[in-house]
Formats: sequence, C-alpha cells, structure tokens
Amino acid sequence: MKKRSTRQTRKTTAGKTTRRKATARKATARKATARKATPRKARAKRPVARKRPAPAGGAASAVALIDARIRELPAWQSQMLARLRALVKEAEPEVIEEWKWSIPVWSCAGLICTGETYKSVVKMTFARGAALQDPARLFNSSLEGNVRRAIDFREGGTIDEEALKALIRAAVALNQAKAAG
Repeated sequence: MKKRSTRQTRKTTAGKTTRRKATARKATARKATARKATPRKARAKRPVARKRPAPAGGAASAVALIDARIRELPAWQSQMLARLRALVKEAEPEVIEEWKWSIPVWSCAGLICTGETYKSVVKMTFARGAALQDPARLFNSSLEGNVRRAIDFREGGTIDEEALKALIRAAVALNQAKAAG
C-alpha cells in the first residue's frame, strides 16, 4: 500500500478546506488572470458567398454578366431571355441594365423589372406591377401580392410584344412620376 503524504490525508473539519482544495483554487485564479492579460485574436470575417460577383466596372460589367447568363442557359430559355431583354431596350432606350441578386435587372428612375430563369419558365417580375394597368392581362403570376406582379413565359409560348412594351413604358412612367413628386 502506498504511503500518503500528510497534505493529501488532511480532512476538512468544521468548514475548513483542505490544502488540496486551497491549492486548486489558487491555480484556477492564476489561470484566470493569465487569460485576462492575453489579448484575444480578432476573428477574420468570412466573405459572403455569391453565385456571381457584383460587377466592379459598372454597366459594362453588368452587360457582360447578363450576356454570360444568356449564353449558359438552355436554348429556349436563352432565346426567351434575350428577346425580353431586347423588348425592354426597345420600349425604353435609356434603360439601365444591372446585375443584382444574381439576376438581370432593368431600371429607369427606379426598378422596372427583373428577368429570372427557372426550370420550366422565364419570369419577368415588375417591381411595382400591382400599380400598373394591364388591359392585355399579361400578368399571370404573383397576382396575390400588394406590390409586385410577374409574367411567366413557358417553352413554346408567344410574347405579345406590343402589350409588353406598353407595360414597360407604363412602369417607367410610374417610376418617373414617383421620382418627380
């Protein structure tokens, strides 16, 4: 049997602590003060992952990103998005093409619409579509919302080009009226 030292065998009597406990408390206190004295390293912030980087070169980069997006899509979606883009430019020659939220965005005195692609549709979402008159009843998606309206274009579907141009012009006029007053 091992012989114990007197320090190890001393017991607590009437609320007094043993030397072992007192030594442990002192060691803990020393470690705590040592931690406080050492400055903490600053954590490096991780960059947010994006599908595509935001264009650094302004409009030219946005145009290049939209062109790249059109090239990488399947044939029918590529043709549809390219045609919608051309119609937006025809309806409003001063439109600004942007790349936001990893999708093409067209604006003039405010956001006009976005061009999104999904598996079975190419969607054109008008930012303030609920406030627009739609006599040709082009809006066929997002009809429940209070602000936005969308048009879903499916494979093999046709585009009522004149009605779409009129809707784009109406959206620009609404943005300009809001900006003016």
